[in-house]
Amino acid sequence: MAGSDTQFQLVTFQLGEELYGVDIMDVKEIVKTSAVRPIPNAPYYVEGIVNLRSEILPIMNLHKRFHLQKLQSTEEDNEYDGGFLILNIDGNKIGIIIDRIARVVTINHDDIKAPPQMLSGIGTEYISGVVRQESQYLIILDIRKLFNTKELQKIIQLK
Repeated sequence: MAGSDTQFQLVTFQLGEELYGVDIMDVKEIVKTSAVRPIPNAPYYVEGIVNLRSEILPIMNLHKRFHLQKLQSTEEDNEYDGGFLILNIDGNKIGIIIDRIARVVTINHDDIKAPPQMLSGIGTEYISGVVRQESQYLIILDIRKLFNTKELQKIIQLK
């Protein structure tokens, strides 16, 4: 519900077998997969850059960053598969590779639990909380902690 301080919306997506979410206010758009050009001497988790409507954006691979397996998809899954989530991190646009977009969900702040010490290879420093969703858990990522300020500046300079 808009205007409610106890609720907020998350864009949810899959990385491997896990469901993740980021605050909808940090998401600029969702883009189907396009050609990524590699960048020499980039950090191992930087897949490369894409030209999105004449804007050059760095693309991060969270699978590599957190040592996650890619989701194994079937043919009927193709309409939801792959792509990039374009995030706006403090005025900088960065794309992250996702296996599958899920949906936008509304979460109550009271439903958020502290994350376990280690969850699917991602340390708790990158997670702002966990919410039980039907038969699985939704891991809420803190995008501002995914890349520290120094890393973010290095990534932005790669463009």
